[in-house]
Amino acid sequence: MLRTQVRALSSASKALPTVGRTAVRSLAAVRMSSPQMARAFAVPMARSFHATSFASEIVTIKVPQMAESITEGTLKQFNKQVGEFIKENEELASIETDKIDVSVNASHSGKVVEILVSEDDTVEVGQEIAKIELGEVDESSAGSSAPPSEAPKAEAPKESKAAAAQPAAPKEAAKPAASKPAAPKQESASLQAESNALSRKETRVKMSRMRQTIATRLKASQNSAASLTTFNEIDMSSIMEFRKLYKDGVLKNEGVKLGFMSAFARASVLALREIPEANASIEDDTIIYRDYVDLSVAVATPKGLVTPVVRNAESMGLVDIERAIAGLGEKARDGKLTIEDMAGGSFTISNGGVFGSLFGTPIINLPQCAVLGMHSIKEKPVVVDGQIVIRPIMVVALTYDHRLLDGREAVTFLVRVKEYLEDPRRMLLPSPV
Repeated sequence: MLRTQVRALSSASKALPTVGRTAVRSLAAVRMSSPQMARAFAVPMARSFHATSFASEIVTIKVPQMAESITEGTLKQFNKQVGEFIKENEELASIETDKIDVSVNASHSGKVVEILVSEDDTVEVGQEIAKIELGEVDESSAGSSAPPSEAPKAEAPKESKAAAAQPAAPKEAAKPAASKPAAPKQESASLQAESNALSRKETRVKMSRMRQTIATRLKASQNSAASLTTFNEIDMSSIMEFRKLYKDGVLKNEGVKLGFMSAFARASVLALREIPEANASIEDDTIIYRDYVDLSVAVATPKGLVTPVVRNAESMGLVDIERAIAGLGEKARDGKLTIEDMAGGSFTISNGGVFGSLFGTPIINLPQCAVLGMHSIKEKPVVVDGQIVIRPIMVVALTYDHRLLDGREAVTFLVRVKEYLEDPRRMLLPSPV
């Protein structure tokens, strides 16, 4: 027994610094000198080695900086619970703000030991939300814990065999149950009566921060701008033929699906050159004109309508615009948009046609001056060179702020967009013809 304890002391001393090992060897030598000394040092030695164990390090996870204009948000969900392991840079929680969702990632790997806030609580930048005990996930221990969970499944056949060995009890128990056939009929009749009754249920759900912001901004637009909408019809035959001819080649060479949004964006950019007021905005008693076009593209997401921005669209071709719009749309649907993706914008395009809208009046995205609304394409009879023919027609709408944009300029802008799309070759010319 004494030799076993000495070996334990010797192995423990190897893990200690030089001075510690010397002290342990000295104590072991004294302990071996006599049985009395060994008994005297037994308890203190055990306490000494217990005191040298290192305490686990705890780190606190705080709400990160979100944006210059955002100081708080609503903690919507914890992806990890107390007792679960999390890896470094893995998402611990998500925070919903007025504009975007912000991920809170773990700064270190370890185990979640405490959650300091509840879901749906309002949290501020820098606030502590959870604590993590540092450490790595032990894959071997995680794998070894799987067989015990399968043990009950293996024991199930034994129980069934034991039950089969006593067939008399179930038969006796079945007789009383069979003697009461009327009760189930009464219950089924009552359930059917309840299902036939009209439902009067109401569900109250708190508006998300994003939905509240959307509602406030749209109502502010209606209250502030002198909104007016003008309409026109576009024969989509030429642009549809153009897309049919080149979409496969563009997809093969560029990896981008050629749609109609890029054509409308390019046509709008060219029209804005001629009508710069449609690309301007009002700030107090000043009109701000821009020599660039930051194109806001309306994207519907499960949480609401967002308008990420394609910057400097005037310098892009059709393929570049299509690629930029596709990338922003994917980020919006995945909830990965940043404040930089949403900030700014000088003109907006909204495509309600993807949902089947025939025509509508879009609302201006303040502080912008105008918004172009696209709609679904429908075949209609039209007169061409004195003949009635069937053509694919899209109704387009331009809602504009009459404080800045007069009717002549607004109608001219929409006519230019119509001309560019009905004859895409016009987009190659240096000026409208």
